[in-house]
Amino acid sequence: MKISVHTKRALVGGGISLAVILTGSFMLGELSGYEAKVLLKNSLSGLNMLCNTMVLGSATILALLLTLLGLSSGTESKLKDDHYRHVLQIAKMDTIVFVASLMTFLLFNLPITASENVPQNWYDFIYYSSIVVSSVLSAALIVVVLMLYNTVVNIIKIVGLGQTDHYLTTDSEQKEATKNKEQDH
Repeated sequence: MKISVHTKRALVGGGISLAVILTGSFMLGELSGYEAKVLLKNSLSGLNMLCNTMVLGSATILALLLTLLGLSSGTESKLKDDHYRHVLQIAKMDTIVFVASLMTFLLFNLPITASENVPQNWYDFIYYSSIVVSSVLSAALIVVVLMLYNTVVNIIKIVGLGQTDHYLTTDSEQKEATKNKEQDH
């Protein structure tokens, strides 16, 4: 599946947000095993809340994509396949975010800090891994939202504002073909 310019922009936005999130997180410096265990204990509830929110948000986005498809198919303008491919990309990315967030939520609920059998030097790895995972998930949800924003803007232009010469409508192709035929004669 080819990636559109708008999807590339969303991916760049997600990459920038990932860099910002990771930079802020790693500015804490290196931690010892004990410090990492304390920080992990303090941050687990927030990480669980983040994952829970992402699961709910991505499930809501999937449900709203069905509404978007209904609106898209009910429009007077005939939409190109690119529009539906873009919606499919959003659905795929959102499903990945949903599953990854749910799995991460389940992993963060393991009582790792209460266990006495975990060596102290593992806590810094677990702490940094939790930062990386939550940062990647956050950036992925940002990508989904940016992709969804672009789709909503296009639908508003086509359906709400009646823009018939939009690049996602087949009406624009028909007008261009008619214009080219008139120029040839």
